[in-house]
Amino acid sequence: MEEASAFLRMREENAPRIALGVMLCILSPILIILLGGAQESGRIALSEAQAMGLALAVLFVLVGCAVALFVTSGLRSSRFEYLEKEPIDTLYGVDGMVRDRREKFRPIFSRHLTIGIVLCVVAVLPLFLSLFLFGEDESFFHIIAICLLLAIVAVGVLLIVRVSIVWDGFQQLLEEGDYDRGIKVADKRYSAIAGCYWMLVTAGFLAWGFITNGWDRCWIVWPIAGVLYGAVYAILRAMNRREG
Repeated sequence: MEEASAFLRMREENAPRIALGVMLCILSPILIILLGGAQESGRIALSEAQAMGLALAVLFVLVGCAVALFVTSGLRSSRFEYLEKEPIDTLYGVDGMVRDRREKFRPIFSRHLTIGIVLCVVAVLPLFLSLFLFGEDESFFHIIAICLLLAIVAVGVLLIVRVSIVWDGFQQLLEEGDYDRGIKVADKRYSAIAGCYWMLVTAGFLAWGFITNGWDRCWIVWPIAGVLYGAVYAILRAMNRREG
């Protein structure tokens, strides 16, 4: 019971940290886009080098803060890694406590998840409005709209990540959803295959780049490999469940 309570408390404390880190990563390129557009349209008295230097400095500060939040959160949660990977047996009363806390958290989870998804969907509205109001004449206003789009998406993702981390904590203790005991066994079984797969993908990427000097095209390997990996892994999970 004490271990479960400590794990849930750690999740609740880490959730805003990780969510803030993700939000900072999404916000980090905004100043590059904004200053680049302002400098190009002559709205600020800075050279291109000065504008990019200032914007990149802010970007690295934001990303550095995000990395610090991720690392500290990871260190805090490292002692509970076995809950994600190993089958667990809970003592009497632990399941009931976790289910009770999950039911109390459910309205918050549903509300924040819904608002976050809606914000990510409606984030394109500033861009559409700028196109409608200004057409193609005022490109700087389109740049401002893109910055607003990123800012709205950042807030939506903040809400989604914050509640999802806490919710996943309940799922881990109850071994439900992606943390089902059968899925844990499958993950262990296929972890070596996944490692080999990504090593081969990396080798293929480097071979294509060095042999053909096609670095401007070989990046396509990564999105294709990612989608293919997700599809194959889903098939393997389904096969494992059927065998179970």
